[in-house]
Parts: sequence; C-alpha cells; structure tokens
Amino acid sequence: MATARKRGNAYQIRVSLGYDLYGKQIIKSTTWTPPPEMTKTEIRKELERLKLQFEDECFKTPDVSTIKFGQFAEQWFEEYAATNLRRNTYERFKYTKKRVYAAFGHVHIDKITPRMIQRFVSDMLVNGRSERTGKPLSRKTVIHHLSLISGVLGYAERMMLIPENPCRRVRVPKGQPQEKEIYSLDEAARLMELLESEPLKYQVFFNLALNSGYRRGEILGLEWKDVDWENNLLHIRRTSNYVSTIGNFTDTTKTPKSKRILRFSDDFMELLKRYKEEYDEERRKIGSKWINSDRLFVRWDGSPMGNQTPYSWFLKFCRRKNFPFHNIHSFRHFYASALIQAGVDPATVSAALGHSSITTTTSIYCHAFQEAQIRACDAITNVLGFAKKKQQKDKNQAE
Repeated sequence: MATARKRGNAYQIRVSLGYDLYGKQIIKSTTWTPPPEMTKTEIRKELERLKLQFEDECFKTPDVSTIKFGQFAEQWFEEYAATNLRRNTYERFKYTKKRVYAAFGHVHIDKITPRMIQRFVSDMLVNGRSERTGKPLSRKTVIHHLSLISGVLGYAERMMLIPENPCRRVRVPKGQPQEKEIYSLDEAARLMELLESEPLKYQVFFNLALNSGYRRGEILGLEWKDVDWENNLLHIRRTSNYVSTIGNFTDTTKTPKSKRILRFSDDFMELLKRYKEEYDEERRKIGSKWINSDRLFVRWDGSPMGNQTPYSWFLKFCRRKNFPFHNIHSFRHFYASALIQAGVDPATVSAALGHSSITTTTSIYCHAFQEAQIRACDAITNVLGFAKKKQQKDKNQAE
C-alpha cells in the first residue's frame, strides 16, 4: 500500500515492491507539490488519488531498473520452474544457481548483455572446476549453466520486462568430438555368456540395456505393472533419478515421446519370469521389513535401487572377468547402432530410443546412418552392375 509523507511544501509518495535477494526492501517513490491555492481538504483528497494512481502504476509496469537477476531468478523458480520443469532439471538448476548468482545475481536484468554471458561461458570452459572433484567443467555442465540463465531471461522476455533474451546470441564452443564407446556384436555376445553365471538381477538389467536401448533411469524406473506378460511387452512410463540434495526420486520421462512400448523375445521374457520368482521369494523372506516399491530393480529391502549401483557393479564385473568396460549409456549406443546396421529406418530407430524428434536421432548417429547409406549405395551398384553384365551376356548369346 502506498504511503505519503510531507517534505517541506511537497509530499513524497512511497510504494514497497517487496524485498530483493539479500532481504533489502525495494522502494519506489515520487514527489508531488500541491499548488498554493489548494485547501487542506483538497490536498488530502488529491493526495489519496495520487497514492492509488502511483501504486497502480508501480505494480502494473514494474521498474526493470530495480530488478536484479538473482531476485527475479527466485521468482522464476517459484512461478515457472517448480510447475513446468522436470524435477531432475529443477533440482539441477537449484544446484547450478550458486555459480550463476555469483556472476549475475547483483546485475539488473535489463543490463545483462550477450557479451557478459559469453565471457561467463568462456571463463567456465577455460577456468571452471568442479567443487566436488576439482576437475575441469565439462561442456555439458557449462550448457546447464547457460540454460538456467536463458530460462530466467527468457521468462523476463515473455513477461515483457526485457525486449530480448540475450542468451540467443551466446554460443558454447564445440570441443573435439569424442568417438562413442560401443561394444561390437561379438563383444555383446560374449558379455551375455559371461552374465549367465551372475545374479539374475544383473542378468536382466544388462539384457534389457542391450536389447532395448533404454536409458539407465528408465530401466530403474520400471515397475512390475509395466510388464505385459501375455504379449511380451514392456512399458516405459517413468524414470528413477538421483540428486544429492534429496536422494532417489521418481520423475517423468525425459520427453513425452520417451513413453514407449517395446516387444521382447520369448527367451528374455523367460529370464524375466525366473527373476520374478526369485524376487517374490526374497520378498517373502524379508516379510514386514519389505518396502513395496513395485520396482523391478531394488535393494535388499525392496526400496528402489540407487542410480549408481548398476555402474559400480558392472565396473567390478568387467575387472573380474577381464572384459572391456564401457559406461551404461554405451548400451544405448550399441542398440541404436545395431538397428541402423540392420537397415531399420530413422523414424523407427527414433521411436525405439524415445527421442523427441527424428532430427535428434540422425544428429547423434549421423556417422552410423552415413555408413548404412554407403552400404545401400554399394548394394544398388552391385545389383545394377549384375543386371548390366547379364544384358551384355544375353546380347552376346543372341549374336
């Protein structure tokens, strides 16, 4: 509510716009000097009118010059991010904001330029270090920081507080492309043989990883109600994720198209049935201590398996068996490459992987698709060459 106080012959009208990131009250004020001929009653009535008018102006058209990035970012977290972002993304941004606020928290949102953000990005790439490991920040981590800044300033643009989101002009330099670590078909077959003597839980997990291209969080998010035993189908409906601030939690799939259904072989479903029998037996043994999460992959007490567990187990397994180790995501690359090598079209590969668009698939697996196109071209050339030779042979015989 607006207030007024007399300053000499004038009146100062003040409106509180709340508090900034550091708890300091934000005050906007204006001054009005009544004409000498006005009576006290007229002054009082006019002052009340001006107070209401000024208060309305303050809240209808915010003074951008008083809004700092950190203050507005907190509003963005509350008004937009909490209800519109996946929980995993929201929690990551909450963790990321520390470095961003240190750089931009004190800067007014209308004063942030593309050059300032570009320098911030470049400095992170060159000098940035992880607080936890001390290692240089990855390009992906830098992009996460830029995404937070862009999300906040994009919201400010939509609210008509700034004319344009300056992040649109910022670029994160591309590093040297790293070749994906992918098991060959022979290695995958050997891996399946080695897993046969391991616990059923991990046999099922890594068979799933190789035969579905599911993301780690998608596999860990599977529940028994997602299994269609009659039709050999598995439904992906959720993911299991982890952040240090809250631990394990259930989240939506990465994109709406990540919700998908895949059919599996009879052999795999038989393996899954054996695992379900073992699972039920363990549940009976634990009794009242069992936590009924319904997840396929659980700890000893039935609670959801930790996201790091498959990685840790597989690393030890590879060392024990003297087998080459690749991270869990490499199984997804193997599955995609196997489909492409088999001649499966990009749209089907994209749907199987749960990508948001075919463009995402063709971009990630550009090299594999190029190789498939070369093989197709060679096949057509061979067919046409054979046909041409046959025509020449028939012509020679006719003569």
